[in-house]
Amino acid sequence: MTERFPEVRAAFDTNLASGEDLGASFCVTVEGETVVDLWGGFADEARTRPWRQDTVVGVYSTTKTMTALTALLVADRGDLDFQAPVARYWPEFAAAGKADVTVAHLMSHSAGLCGWREPITRHDLYDWEKATALLAAQEPFWKPGTASGYHAMTQGYLVGEVIRRITGRSIGTVFREEIAVPLGADFHIGLPASEDHRVADLVAPAGEAPMGGAGSSELQINVATNPALDVQVTGTRQWRGAEIPAAGGIGNARAVAGVHAVLANEGTVGGRRFLSAAGCRKALEPQVEGVDLILGVPMRFGLGFALNTGFLPHPNTLFWGGYGGSLAVIDLDARTSIAYAMNKMSGTTTGDFRAFGLATAFWEASPG
Repeated sequence: MTERFPEVRAAFDTNLASGEDLGASFCVTVEGETVVDLWGGFADEARTRPWRQDTVVGVYSTTKTMTALTALLVADRGDLDFQAPVARYWPEFAAAGKADVTVAHLMSHSAGLCGWREPITRHDLYDWEKATALLAAQEPFWKPGTASGYHAMTQGYLVGEVIRRITGRSIGTVFREEIAVPLGADFHIGLPASEDHRVADLVAPAGEAPMGGAGSSELQINVATNPALDVQVTGTRQWRGAEIPAAGGIGNARAVAGVHAVLANEGTVGGRRFLSAAGCRKALEPQVEGVDLILGVPMRFGLGFALNTGFLPHPNTLFWGGYGGSLAVIDLDARTSIAYAMNKMSGTTTGDFRAFGLATAFWEASPG
């Protein structure tokens, strides 16, 4: 399979040999076919556990892409209108001046709810009712729709609760039953304890920069410290088992690329239609653009994904990454999905040079 792109394998092997990667996986699908599927290295810092074909790892905010796809699926069925007020589905959300906040605002990090006003602990993240009720009751930090401010942890609860109100099921359940299981994708929003033995240990980046982006504004400090989390938390059963739809997903590159082949191929994979072509392209509709109030860099968000601003090969490309370096890229023009997942983390939120280096090796070798 990967002999079609030896340049990609060479780049992958170099990362492992140089120590840039400890253990990692990289996968590419084109027209729904897996054309690159690489894994290697070690699942632990002591290098006692090989990274195997079925090794999975926490991917932090790459989880948001799975949450977004689930919302797109529900919307494509006509059960969710992104332009509708959140309160249509979640009446309590209208409190504190939020009656006009739309689901699209949640999807594009522009709802003004990038963090909790009330002090919370990491244990509160495992209490769905508390985490969502606090967000429903609080006033936005800024006027919704006027700017993005990366909802590093809150987006999953916000979008997830809308989906729960519509479907009567948790977002992890909807994702598992309607996307992951039909695709045979080894990605979990809420990992069963029976799978713990396959999880690679995350190795924190030097200095352990905050997940939401380093900064000193009041908003940035709130996102980074309320609650304060260290990477070791991801090794606990509580974290792995909880549904934390913005940051708690566990999978590997094969699973991420396999899931996003749905979007890359106008909703159909393996002869099964998951979404309409129009439903997939909804994700490309620009919602907000400008310097993100949390990340501190220019961003352009569609519905649940960042949009290409010119640095990717084709215009109709969606992407997002996770704290530490994981990445998902969905190119609707080339019908290609690309994913990278690793355990040695760098201090980044949106994917790092390892992921883009592998992607670039593929793009340079690909006839498209």
